[in-house]
Amino acid sequence: MLTENQIDERVQQARELHRAGFNCSQAVFAACADLYDIPREQALRLSASFGGGIGGTRNVCGAACAMCMVEGLKSGSATQGDLVGKKANYARVQQLLEQFKQQHGSIICAELLQMPNCPSCNDKVANATRIALS
Repeated sequence: MLTENQIDERVQQARELHRAGFNCSQAVFAACADLYDIPREQALRLSASFGGGIGGTRNVCGAACAMCMVEGLKSGSATQGDLVGKKANYARVQQLLEQFKQQHGSIICAELLQMPNCPSCNDKVANATRIALS
């Protein structure tokens, strides 16, 4: 379990990656990946296709996708036929997505971009990172 200061550091890393030009998904996932021994370059490549609402399609927010990817590293099962593990992971992912949706009003990129008072993408990156590490 990370301390609040360690989570704050990861949130700041995610913000900086996003400001540097990486997409929302890359920023969230790369800020967390080393916790699971995934090198930064590999994390950036793994998450590259999820930006812009999955490949620029404006579907599920890239930051939310990365949040789910982090949860997969945390609680996902790698055991064939592990229905209990799959169910537990899905339940946790649904909780995380609901938390993101409560904070932002949606998990859909196109909807988020059209909301009048919705936080910036950089703020969504920060919130998704914080949720992922909770």
